[in-house]
Amino acid sequence: MTWSILARDEAGRFGVAIASRFFAVGALCVHTRRGVGALSTQALMNPLYGPKGMALLAEGHSPQQVVHLLTSVDAGRDQRQLHVLPAHGRAAAWTGTACIDWCGHRTEEDFSVAGNMLAGPAVLQATADAYEKARGLDLAERLLAAMAAGEAAGGDKRGKQSAALRIHADEDHPQLDIRVDDHEEPMRELERLYRKSLERFQPFMACLASRNDPVGLTDRDAIEAHIARFHQQRGGAH
Repeated sequence: MTWSILARDEAGRFGVAIASRFFAVGALCVHTRRGVGALSTQALMNPLYGPKGMALLAEGHSPQQVVHLLTSVDAGRDQRQLHVLPAHGRAAAWTGTACIDWCGHRTEEDFSVAGNMLAGPAVLQATADAYEKARGLDLAERLLAAMAAGEAAGGDKRGKQSAALRIHADEDHPQLDIRVDDHEEPMRELERLYRKSLERFQPFMACLASRNDPVGLTDRDAIEAHIARFHQQRGGAH
């Protein structure tokens, strides 16, 4: 009932984009951790996979081992879909034999796509192709372009309802985490929220206390100057 893409950029950031004909798909399916990896649990999703999968990756297990350790002890594994992208190396995935067609996954060195209950294999192919073709764009924009292409190829065969986008950089909290829980055009709304986040939210987040700067910017004029520079570097786009 869902398809998603996990990705890792050259800066080591993780990104996840996901969409479904189901309420609040971003609430329990998507998991990320700084310097560790990204994971999405789908189909008849298992919310226990996320925390456990991140812990296993952090302990040094490979993505293939993580997938095996999670699914091998789960009597419901045939109903599950899972893909895992580590900080270094190729992703791994599982699509259970009882997942509803069309279902499948594709793993690459720095991204993976997986989906079930889709209009057909073209959904994942279009998602992957668009992501690869969008090299040069910011990670979030590449993910949005990829999901838009997957939707144009048919998306979830039952229709549309929710979508989410998460970018996790070098902090314990996400750099960007936006969700559309219930909307007639969730991908379109997600893109609108992303554009809205560029106005002040994204540059403001860079001013907050961080691992390397435990105070951050506290002078409001300095914050406004940073936001202005952000837009100047983007060519004045708001």
